[in-house]
Amino acid sequence: MTKALRARKIALLVILLSLVASGLYWWQLSNSGNQLRTETVAQAQLRARQLNGAVAEQVAILIRYVDFAAQELAEAYTPGRTAEFAIHTRKVEQRFPAKSLLQLAVIDARGYLAYSTLGMKERVFLGDREHFKVHLGSVTPSLFVSAPVLGRVSRQWSIQFSRPIWRNGRFEGVLVISLSPEYLHKTLTALSLADDDSIAIIRQSGEYLARNTGMERALGRSVTDSRGYLGADAPRSGAFRDAAKFDKIVRLYQWQRLDAAPVVVVLGLSEATLLQPVEAVIADNLRQAAAATVILWLFTFGAVALLLRLNAQQKQIVERAEQLQLADKELKASEKRLRTIIETEPECIKVVDSKGCLLEMNAAGLAMLEADSLEEAQQKNIIDYVDPEYRDAFMSLHQRVLNGENGILRFQITGLKGNTRFLETHATPMRDANGDISLSLGITRDITASKLAERQLRVAATAFESQEGMLITDADNTILQVNNAFTAVTGYTAAEVVGRNPRVLGSGRHDDSFYAAMWRSINSTGAWRGEIWNKRKNGEIYPEFISISAVKDANGTVTNYVAALTDITKSKASEEAIKNLAFFDPLTGLPNRRLLQDRLQQALASSGRSGKQGAILFIDLDNFKTLNDTLGHDIGDLLLQQVAQRLVACVREGDTVARIGGDEFVVMLEDLSAQELEAAEQTKGIGAKIIERLNQPYTLGAYEYHNTPSIGAALFIDHQQPLENLLKQADIAMYQAKKAGRNTLRFYDPQMQDIINARAALENELRKALANQQFQLYYQTQVNSAQRILGAEALIRWHHPERGLVSPVEFIPLAEETGLILPIGHWVLEMACAQLNAWQRDALTRDLVLAVNVSAKQFSQEDFAAQVQATVQRHAINPARLKLELTESMLQDNIEDTISTMNALKAAGIQFSLDDFGTGYSSLQYIKRLPLNQLKIDRSFVRDIVTDHSDKAIANTIIAMARSLGLDVIAEGVETEEQRQFLLATGCMHFQGYLFSKPVPIEEFEALLKDAAAVRPYIAA
Repeated sequence: MTKALRARKIALLVILLSLVASGLYWWQLSNSGNQLRTETVAQAQLRARQLNGAVAEQVAILIRYVDFAAQELAEAYTPGRTAEFAIHTRKVEQRFPAKSLLQLAVIDARGYLAYSTLGMKERVFLGDREHFKVHLGSVTPSLFVSAPVLGRVSRQWSIQFSRPIWRNGRFEGVLVISLSPEYLHKTLTALSLADDDSIAIIRQSGEYLARNTGMERALGRSVTDSRGYLGADAPRSGAFRDAAKFDKIVRLYQWQRLDAAPVVVVLGLSEATLLQPVEAVIADNLRQAAAATVILWLFTFGAVALLLRLNAQQKQIVERAEQLQLADKELKASEKRLRTIIETEPECIKVVDSKGCLLEMNAAGLAMLEADSLEEAQQKNIIDYVDPEYRDAFMSLHQRVLNGENGILRFQITGLKGNTRFLETHATPMRDANGDISLSLGITRDITASKLAERQLRVAATAFESQEGMLITDADNTILQVNNAFTAVTGYTAAEVVGRNPRVLGSGRHDDSFYAAMWRSINSTGAWRGEIWNKRKNGEIYPEFISISAVKDANGTVTNYVAALTDITKSKASEEAIKNLAFFDPLTGLPNRRLLQDRLQQALASSGRSGKQGAILFIDLDNFKTLNDTLGHDIGDLLLQQVAQRLVACVREGDTVARIGGDEFVVMLEDLSAQELEAAEQTKGIGAKIIERLNQPYTLGAYEYHNTPSIGAALFIDHQQPLENLLKQADIAMYQAKKAGRNTLRFYDPQMQDIINARAALENELRKALANQQFQLYYQTQVNSAQRILGAEALIRWHHPERGLVSPVEFIPLAEETGLILPIGHWVLEMACAQLNAWQRDALTRDLVLAVNVSAKQFSQEDFAAQVQATVQRHAINPARLKLELTESMLQDNIEDTISTMNALKAAGIQFSLDDFGTGYSSLQYIKRLPLNQLKIDRSFVRDIVTDHSDKAIANTIIAMARSLGLDVIAEGVETEEQRQFLLATGCMHFQGYLFSKPVPIEEFEALLKDAAAVRPYIAA
């Protein structure tokens, strides 16, 4: 092959390589654009699902709230007693947000309007309305949600929420609550959505209830085409992509169907709006790619021309190379010594002659060129390794070096095996004995990794300008850079904060210990995430969620801190609204028991630090039940509201007034005197003021009423004192006040030596009982709706040799306080598993489930899960037959540890039931995360469920919530057939109580099983 032919083939090869490189580059660019679109849509769908779920939950809460109000009014309505009913409706109206409620009305059994809060100017027939006809012939009282209708009385669009009114098994009409669609519309428009995004609330039959855009066009209309979310059999949730009929905009839709009513919430995010920033980035990339392609081909054709030109000089280069090989022996010896040095150098060292021929190169350089030997590397001129776009710069540097200058150049090469890398070379001239420059010495290092880092930095810079606020500091916490989203959130521009400390954003709401804990987390784990209060440039204090990460170099030294922050003002406002529902009494607006316990805990800690006394006043209204029985609960409610107002007026701003149930109030006083006698005098003075104010007559509607209080007081200063003990002390003192004739105040006497002695004796006997095996398990049956026995709850009993049978009420609290509950609880678990082992060998009992109560102290042990699993394995029982009953109080502390322990036991097959549900502090946020199987309705709600409206509403709520969470429900304390029938009609399928059996020893329990089997075969549900 001639040299000219070889040069042409090399030129053709360069062109082909450029063509392939261009194609691969454009193919990769296209794939990157598609992937970016896909990821953006996926993130948007996730955000839409979360936002839609939040809106659906708010709508569900509103519907349940309306349902409770409808039940209450339906039960309160009596034909002909509209004056009393009007008082009740005004109370209900006050609970609804302003301008949300249009009308409260009653339609009689013949279809005529019998009552309206808008007044009755004429006799109006509404029997043809959907929300009336749907209840005709229906014996199941349920809430109906209508399509928007134009009221014949109000002349306004409204959504009708209706419930039937039944009295003594007779249909007497329909209770109607009319809500404004505009209220729902404003709720939707308040969401932070883009202009082209849409959200709508739609009945499952297709009618619009509310929409954030085009509300006027939507009222009275239905979804015209068939959608997957319509109909009773529609899935609970889903997603689709479609162009809307009303504006032709293509959106990504998410829907969620509510359990509380046949209503669907549909959210649509504009695909064009979502992809607009992505398309801008892709377009910019395409423009850059086009420019790069043009430059590549210019260099390619230049390289081809240069290659052909250099081919003519090839003969001279070869001849010069042969001459150089004839150097004298002394130079070769010197080169040999230099070679030893060069070969041990980790960076490339090369010698190039004036024509660009490679004369010398060490092993590091050969590795860069992907050559196994110097001879293999010398098959090409050094310039041929340089990528075309860098060759002119390389040749310019080479020429400057030959002219006697030093130089540095960064360029890219392609090795013999086709791999590319970025290099940085330092070139210097080499002179011969005559001082002439004929050679160039280059020291080159591989900078591919650093170039890749630069590219990644550019990608990071693009990500930096995200919708989240971003802030970067150096290791000394000096701000180096912020993005545009940071400016939008804080109001500070980059010029105003760069060079300053992030403390400029401090709100002053967090103390030094908060920041110390935050930096401990960052220094130990490299990150911290959480909520924090900061201050905008305009002085506004706002909540934000912030994530801080430490950036470290290769040696593990922190070089930077990166913070991502999001304004959570709106979500905190929603959270605060939910918190108010959970922590405040809806009748009086006072803190409830949960909030009182929280504030009391803080007061105890503050008292322990300051040394100042505090006090609890337990207030009970005398003869309140008589008032309710004679004048009615609505008059009783008026008294409670006025008492609450007077109590608040009697105390200082920093004190707390709470209603903990019924006619019981608690006043907590803080910052009293450090001297006990002075603190008692201060408490007595406030108590006297309260008695004086509460003795003044009350105006309750048309009645003037006099009432007196009985007050129990207890001082506190010990922050280690249990909350419940303090409340019990005040409660005991209150009963002492009642015994003293009522309308007085009594202090708890801490010197009750007889009680203390009795307690110490009981503790000693309790320890002996454990050692002498005086405990025994009793079993109370648990049945299903057909009264078939499904299992039992194991209840401990103490057979005292002298006192006889001791109730758990007497010794379990003491065991909790002394720590004896741990060995007692372990004994109960052992006995229960042993009994399950015995049952599983008998066909009559092998399917029974045995429930065991677990105390908070027992459950909080680090190895509790391991203890239970070991006990189950030791007795070789089916873990699914063991059910652990936990109380709500266990959810107040260490919720994450509780969830972890429950998940470990749940994975082993063990069941969980939440006992006494509704009596403690239950956060829905945590309950939905707990791996529960069952909720247990507390006996306090079952006792008066047939007659008490509040107990009915609470039971209905618990059962509905359990059904929505996929949980079983069991009611305890069922003692009458009326209670069982009511619970059964409400949806509760499992029961426990004296109606079926008292707690009995194992022999009597198994006799009950045999008797039941004799009547009808036992079938486990």
